[in-house]
Amino acid sequence: MTATATEPVDVRPEPAGAARAPAGPGSAPAAGPGLWAAGAALAILGALLLGFVAEVGPLGHLRHERDRRVGYAELRDELANATAPLGPTEVGAPVALLAIPQIGVREVVREATTAEVLAAGPGHRRDTVLPGQPGTSILMGRQAGYGGPFGDIGDLERGETFTVTTGQGEHAYRVLGVRRAGDPQPARPTGEAGLLTLMTADGTPYMPGGVLQVDAELVSPAQQSGGRAPGRLPADEAPMAGQSAAWMPLILWGQALLLAAAALAWARVRWGRAHTWLVGFPVLAALGLAVSDQAALLLPNLL
Repeated sequence: MTATATEPVDVRPEPAGAARAPAGPGSAPAAGPGLWAAGAALAILGALLLGFVAEVGPLGHLRHERDRRVGYAELRDELANATAPLGPTEVGAPVALLAIPQIGVREVVREATTAEVLAAGPGHRRDTVLPGQPGTSILMGRQAGYGGPFGDIGDLERGETFTVTTGQGEHAYRVLGVRRAGDPQPARPTGEAGLLTLMTADGTPYMPGGVLQVDAELVSPAQQSGGRAPGRLPADEAPMAGQSAAWMPLILWGQALLLAAAALAWARVRWGRAHTWLVGFPVLAALGLAVSDQAALLLPNLL
C-alpha cells in the first residue's frame, strides 16, 4: 500500500495590516450616502402616508367622538347652571346642541368655523346670530372627515323638523329645502323671523366639488338676539377654507420627522433592520401623525 502525501496547512495568524482578498460576488456592499438617503426618504413617505390615512380616517373619527363627548359634558353643565353663551364667545367653546333624528345627528356645535374647530364637530359662523334668535344663523360641518357629521344633510326633505338647544332653550326648525351653487337663495328673514342654514361640502367624499346648503325656518318663538362677533369674518372661517396658521407647526413637525428618518437610516446600518425598526417605528408613527394633523388643517374645512 502506498501512503498519500498531505501538504502542510499554514495555521499562523494573518499579520496585522495584511491586505484582505476582495469580497466575493455574494458579499453585501457597504452602505453609502445614497442608501441612507433612500432609506430616509422611504421612512418619511411611509410615516406620512400612515399618519394621513389614520388622521382623516379611523383616528379622525375617534378624535371626533371623543371631542363630541367632552363638548356635550361641558355644554350640559353650562345649560344646567344657566351659563351657556347667548352671544359671541371664545373660539371652540360649545354653544349649542344640534339634533336631527332623521339622519342620526346629535352633535355639539362650537363657536367658529376654522378647520381645527370643525375637526371637533359642527361650528357656528361667528358673523351670524345663534340659533333661535331673529335673523340668519349658519352652522357648518364636515362631509366625510372627522366623523363626517354633516355627510347626510342632503337627504333632508322639505317639511321635516329638527331642534337646536342653546342657553335660551330648545328651538324648532322646519326644512325649506336643499340648495347648491346656482340655486335661488331664500328671502332674508325680517322682524322676529329666523333662518338657519346648514352648510357642508358637496360631491364625492374627500373630493368636494362645491358647497351644499340646507335652509330651515324657525318655527318656535324667537329669543332675544345676543349679537354677532364684531369685525369681518377671518378668511380661515369661510366655507372651503384651510387654516393658514397650521403652516408653522407643519414646518416644525416636518423638520423633526426629517431628522428622525435620517437618524434611523444611519442606525439601520449599525444596529440592523430589526433593532432599528423596533425603536424607530413608534417615533416615526408619532411624528407622521403630528405632521398629518397639521397638513389636514390646510385642507378645506368642510372636507
